[in-house]
Amino acid sequence: MNAEPVSPAERLRPLRRTRQFRQFDPTPLDRETLDALADVARWSGSSRNGQPWRFIVITDPSTLRAIHQAGLPQTRGVETATAAIAVVMPADADGAVHHAYDEGRVAERLLVAASVLDIGAGISWIRGDVRPSVHALLGIPPDRMVRTIVQLGHPTAAARAPKSAPGTARLPRDETVFDERFPGS
Repeated sequence: MNAEPVSPAERLRPLRRTRQFRQFDPTPLDRETLDALADVARWSGSSRNGQPWRFIVITDPSTLRAIHQAGLPQTRGVETATAAIAVVMPADADGAVHHAYDEGRVAERLLVAASVLDIGAGISWIRGDVRPSVHALLGIPPDRMVRTIVQLGHPTAAARAPKSAPGTARLPRDETVFDERFPGS
């Protein structure tokens, strides 16, 4: 007996369910999981295949807490994370647009990969005014910068709970998706 075909929308449901997590239980992630996530990051596509990023896998609780303290409130998710991956980019103004695109691609891939592994991930933003502190913690050279840190761990039950009522987390489709032309143009 053949199984019923699965619709494209249903097959893509795991991508729609990928979300940010900012609260984690204290169970550490194993090295195999962290290595698999780092490999997903390094195999992400990049503009002109430049692969401008480098990645620092952080598991030392004191370093994670120091990053959390340095960048509040944007780093609140690092407080309980058991690991994080810092996305280290060139501090090159000439390539800023390409680098920002590549950085966003890799961060989103890490969120999706964590979701596939049934663990949690979230993005912490490192503001320009706190970068020197974070750079000192991570030994970042002057020609590089960290703007994105992806916190990782096993989400708490509270973190997994829905934050919005069903059907209210996104604007309605008819307000955001249009065929052929922007409305009113």
